[in-house]
Amino acid sequence: MAQQPQMQAVQPKTHYIKGDMVLFRDVERFWLGLPGHTLVGRVERSWTNVHSGKLLYDLTELSGNRARAGIDPAYMRLLPAADAMHDIDTAPLSETDTGAMTPAAVAWLRQHLVQDRSTLPAQR
Repeated sequence: MAQQPQMQAVQPKTHYIKGDMVLFRDVERFWLGLPGHTLVGRVERSWTNVHSGKLLYDLTELSGNRARAGIDPAYMRLLPAADAMHDIDTAPLSETDTGAMTPAAVAWLRQHLVQDRSTLPAQR
């Protein structure tokens, strides 16, 4: 009998600070099967609910710049800066064909070159 693959539980960050970028779920929309249930937000503040004692977060939903209050951290995941910058950090700087780079990497390089024509960023 074949063994079932083991599902690895993701341990979410349990405390977020102001300015953290997070992915969060609108729980009601998710469980109702409605679209638009997963959103990107920025942490504005944390607070403790006086009735439940649970730590909650107020976020700014970035797609619409809307305030979202009382988000349960169990439905939030940190969006690491390293993931957002991966395409730039791994851009093939020795390639002559900029088509090998993502548009974000090309844009960053062009912006950097306009600001300082004397040097390129250090290659990692």
